[in-house]
Amino acid sequence: MRIQQFTVNPVQENTYLLWDEESLDAAVIDCGVHSQTEREQLAAFLADHGLQLRMALQTHCHFDHIMGLSYIYNAYCITPRCHPAEQEVYEMMPIMAQKYFGIQLDLPLPPLGEPLREGNVVELGQIRLHVIHTPGHTPGGICLHEPYHKVLFSGDTLFRGSLGRTDLGGNMMQELSSIRNKILTLPTDTRILPGHGPETDVAWESNHNPYLC
Repeated sequence: MRIQQFTVNPVQENTYLLWDEESLDAAVIDCGVHSQTEREQLAAFLADHGLQLRMALQTHCHFDHIMGLSYIYNAYCITPRCHPAEQEVYEMMPIMAQKYFGIQLDLPLPPLGEPLREGNVVELGQIRLHVIHTPGHTPGGICLHEPYHKVLFSGDTLFRGSLGRTDLGGNMMQELSSIRNKILTLPTDTRILPGHGPETDVAWESNHNPYLC
């Protein structure tokens, strides 16, 4: 499994591209590419590495994580997949992004594809991504866990030394429960790749995150 991170858009969101080295099948996680330059960089990376983009997976559907979905849908005919509890969040994002942040999303947003539920396993070549429902930041927030390489895509549920805001329809107690009971129970050397900021791991967060210690 290979992973490429792109830090994009005005909010400096981490978009991740991962692919299976044998089949060259690829998935984009939280596609937030916004500018034409960012879109071209993603397309060029896919082309240069001979990758076939197969899916767009969402840890959650806040505006900064869905900015590139219309592009992905139009360019690659791929519908985004998220937890079913995220549909309302997804549908309200164009209004929220404009009203509270002055950001215009590309419309129309694409239709949502097959839902990602707790316990589902997403197959991408030889890669197996396990869906973990981690509500709190948003009702349908998920993490994607690849146990063989010990990697977790945490979205905005958990950052290095911090956690996701809950003032946009979230729940702090629910988020803390998700982190403690579903993320920190993973092997301590599990890499955590968050939706913003640098990567971290389970051991560091267990011992140093001020919200969790």
